[in-house]
Amino acid sequence: MNKKETAEIKKNFSDKSGFFIMERVMTGFVDAEKNVRYHKTNSCLTMAVEEHDVYDETLKKVLNTNVGKNFCEYEFPNEAYEEGKPQEILYSLLRSELKDEEICENFMNHIANNLQHEGPYAVITAYCVYTIRRKDKNDEYAEGEDELYRYILTAICPVNTGSDGFVFDSFNNEITKKLNTELIISKAPSDGFLYPVFSNRSTDINHVMCYMKSAAKPNISLVEDVLGCSFVMSADNEKESFRNILKGVVGDDLDYMVIKTVNEKLQEVVDNNKDETDTTVIDNSGLKEILTEIGIPQERVEMTAPVYEKVCGNAPLTVANLIENKTVLSTPGITVNIKPSAADKLRTSVVDGRRCLLIDIDDPTIEINGLPVTMS
Repeated sequence: MNKKETAEIKKNFSDKSGFFIMERVMTGFVDAEKNVRYHKTNSCLTMAVEEHDVYDETLKKVLNTNVGKNFCEYEFPNEAYEEGKPQEILYSLLRSELKDEEICENFMNHIANNLQHEGPYAVITAYCVYTIRRKDKNDEYAEGEDELYRYILTAICPVNTGSDGFVFDSFNNEITKKLNTELIISKAPSDGFLYPVFSNRSTDINHVMCYMKSAAKPNISLVEDVLGCSFVMSADNEKESFRNILKGVVGDDLDYMVIKTVNEKLQEVVDNNKDETDTTVIDNSGLKEILTEIGIPQERVEMTAPVYEKVCGNAPLTVANLIENKTVLSTPGITVNIKPSAADKLRTSVVDGRRCLLIDIDDPTIEINGLPVTMS
């Protein structure tokens, strides 16, 4: 599922769209000891508007258009469709339309037994139907060509007690400390998933989209233990892997200009593919081409494939995850942040036998700790 497809589902995740309906929603509560304390399914058709709106707000956050970072697609392995396996559990839930109590209970127990989660949490799962409109060669909606995309959307929401604090007791006219012991369900999911995926404007039951609020600290158990898929690297892990590849390939030739130029080349790749709907990736051959273009010695360039394979195997890296928005130079006691627009103003050189960092200053007036200082 690419960004455009995700955006289409998210845009139409509303009764106001005219092509979407959320038919039923199941809510469940799992305590800190992994016990399913409660689960219940309700019809959205008879639900109070205020309650419906809260479900809409919470579930819509799972449909994150930051595809490749917070919202990633995973393919089920072949064995995942065997009885009792994750894909079979999800497919059974989808076909039941949340109407079968035994299937719903099995789904809740599967999450509770496999998800690693700190503290209690709520599970909110909706059964939704989106009408996919098709257009003819005249760019008009074709009669009888509509397709129904049926899916389940699940949000995992942390549960916490309210903050302790002081309240004003109007009856006794005094300020007192109140202990709030109510379990409050967050409307910001920590994790979630969409099944099946919406691919090429059609249904794909062999893939699932996984949402994680923090791409830097992914909940791997959701992917591997709950969904039964193989986890792929987070955005931060991809960036760290790319750094290790550069260090391994370029070696002693790695300097400021190489790092700066490689970053610029990666940005060019993104810019050249900005109209593509699929996530732009790079593999060892693409990196090899970049290193050749910027003049890295050929014997070093030839090391790209084995170093890349050692670090990442055959998995491509998401280019957008590798780009640095600013250059940060650090040495003990000194840190310099440089925006891309000013990257050409910095040079490294040897002055009087000492390695130096030189910054070209066009304007003789600079600021130090917010105070203007004129350079003579």
